[in-house]
Amino acid sequence: MISNAALFGELLRHYRESALYTQEALAREIPCDRSFVTRVEAATRVPQDTFAKKCDEVLGTGGALARVWSKIDWYEQVEHPDWFERRAQMDAQAVAVRAYQTQVMPGLLQTPDYAAALFSRRLANAVEVEERVRARLSRQQRFLSEDGPLYLLVLDESCLRHVVGGPDVMQDQCAHLLAVGRLPNIRVQVFPSGHSAADRPDTSMSLIALPEGERWVYSESLERGHLINDPAVYERHARTYDVLRADVLSAPQSAALIGDLMEGYGRDGQGIADRGDLGQEQPQRSERRRLPRIRPRVRLRRPRPGQQEP
Repeated sequence: MISNAALFGELLRHYRESALYTQEALAREIPCDRSFVTRVEAATRVPQDTFAKKCDEVLGTGGALARVWSKIDWYEQVEHPDWFERRAQMDAQAVAVRAYQTQVMPGLLQTPDYAAALFSRRLANAVEVEERVRARLSRQQRFLSEDGPLYLLVLDESCLRHVVGGPDVMQDQCAHLLAVGRLPNIRVQVFPSGHSAADRPDTSMSLIALPEGERWVYSESLERGHLINDPAVYERHARTYDVLRADVLSAPQSAALIGDLMEGYGRDGQGIADRGDLGQEQPQRSERRRLPRIRPRVRLRRPRPGQQEP
């Protein structure tokens, strides 16, 4: 029996060929790599809804592909590790997630190549790596849709400088962060490595809000996750998180930093990423970003025209 993903791929191929587009020509219009179109049509890559909508526009389908995309369960029969299953179920219901992440990118915003490189570090079986990647990506779909749950992320700068999978993977991962950060339900802010004044959690954590008013704190240690729903514990971590988010780089400033790193990874293979001491920044643009944070804030400054609030 044909899978839902294969059905979408066949439909895309039908509309593409009917419009007399090659895979390469369609890729130029999206824009994306030709290999991405190939993999979507072969049902080996899951597209985002923005890809389906752009294909509808280019191929003149009247919105058929986006409509089919929204009806498909892209990740049928995925399995999460036993210790993570409960967190995955919460992601499927959450109305809001506020997260602080250190060392590696959060699973909800990892690209497929980044996730595969991460799993490959400790799993030798390629089939198992692919299954883990599919399971991880299955959690992302509802957050990356236009009406997805609120997702606020404070990303420690170590996540951006810790190279996973090589410079090309990191460049794509940075580009992905910039893209999802423009969605109305997602904000990405960076905790800069030289900023020691702000109080931050000792480890990565997520504050999860469920539809019926339940509130959970999630964190991880080696090989297991920890969930706490004690209201006092939640409120303590929520206060720490809100103060942290107020003290770190704004969303536009964070996007500028991520863009700098993305250019660096693409320019010379490592850019400004591998420097041993993460506290040392380039002395010009980065110092200008840092100076406002070490001076007392005596007045509020209004955002410049066109600048988005975090």
